[in-house]
Amino acid sequence: MHPLVFLSLALYLLSTVSSREVSEGQRGFSIDLIHRDSPLSPFYKPSLTPSDRIINTALRSIYQLNRASHSDLNEKKTLERVRIPNHGEYLMRFYIGTPPVERLAIADTASDLIWVQCSPCETCFPQDTPLFEPHKSSTFANLSCDSQPCTSSNIYYCPLVGNLCLYTNTYGDGSSTKGVLCTESIHFGSQTVTFPKTIFGCGSNNDFMHQISNKVTGIVGLGAGPLSLVSQLGDQIGHKFSYCLLPFTSTSTIKLKFGNDTTITGNGVVSTPLIIDPHYPSYYFLHLVGITIGQKMLQVRTTDHTNGNIIIDLGTVLTYLEVNFYHNFVTLLREALGISETKDDIPYPFDFCFPNQANITFPKIVFQFTGAKVFLSPKNLFFRFDDLNMICLAVLPDFYAKGFSVFGNLAQVDFQVEYDRKGKKVSFAPADCSKN
Repeated sequence: MHPLVFLSLALYLLSTVSSREVSEGQRGFSIDLIHRDSPLSPFYKPSLTPSDRIINTALRSIYQLNRASHSDLNEKKTLERVRIPNHGEYLMRFYIGTPPVERLAIADTASDLIWVQCSPCETCFPQDTPLFEPHKSSTFANLSCDSQPCTSSNIYYCPLVGNLCLYTNTYGDGSSTKGVLCTESIHFGSQTVTFPKTIFGCGSNNDFMHQISNKVTGIVGLGAGPLSLVSQLGDQIGHKFSYCLLPFTSTSTIKLKFGNDTTITGNGVVSTPLIIDPHYPSYYFLHLVGITIGQKMLQVRTTDHTNGNIIIDLGTVLTYLEVNFYHNFVTLLREALGISETKDDIPYPFDFCFPNQANITFPKIVFQFTGAKVFLSPKNLFFRFDDLNMICLAVLPDFYAKGFSVFGNLAQVDFQVEYDRKGKKVSFAPADCSKN
């Protein structure tokens, strides 16, 4: 939801499943993702220090939220239109059209539209590859105004003249895309997994506010809305997807799994209800009951566990907590750590940093969701700045997001995380993600 935004990525899909096998639910498939700051990424800059990378990661995480806080977010209808690209924390490669054309796009769990830049283009951001040319594909088709997808959301509309279904999608950081809603064949795994008539946006007026690579050509929405990739594949993937995140310094790839490949098993699997709020249809909500720090439990002030109060997001790095709850959390954390001295000259945007001491003992910290206790390790909650001799909490107050709390991707590192849309639950299992 929040911060969202690169030269070439060697992202290759590992599936050899046929489209018939996928549709019959016999097997699943997986897609390789690479974090933009990983040494595997062409965007990796060896000249940056570890501290530089951490600070840049944190800044990407908050930039979108800062921009969103200045938007008119008072009306629910306005909020429904705000989709947040994740600034390319993770990218995926797919193929579109017949014959297939390779595209590289941001994978985004906080938006529900798949789109790429198309020709002819009125206003497009620079990309190294040619724009997608619909007239060269034998499987391309425009959607009409009276089609069901065109009437499913307020981002789609019909012009005064003509019968084409147009769309306009504005993201919270100021990025936007406008164009025509269409259908096309989408291919994965070097074109061996094919999904015909996938609905996507053919963008003719697009702007990435923070475009830093000419290789990125669009966004693949994985959110809860009706036109996300996950929603459209639906029964063909059992309404499931999962991932197992690695630290961004890892030299291994990350697998985004769909279908039967997603199921997580073994010791320590816990599940919590997956909540979709109709006012914010793109986001995946959970209900946070409280957080345990050492022997003390800090409870969220609510008795209604049926409503979601925290978004789980692949693209947002940091975790954000409601302002008062955050300050109480830091108070208990300082007490448990025995921290009497904090750092004043801390790097922006961090709020709570303390000296890096060799003998420091971190307390047990548990995020208690409805029905699920998720035990977090120090790597899920802290950044260590060796060159600055300090440790900083990777949690911030949520005033940047005007009340949105977020369970960020750092908190999910070395967990198998499964989204079961049909079963309406999210499951967690501790794992060594380098082996998954």
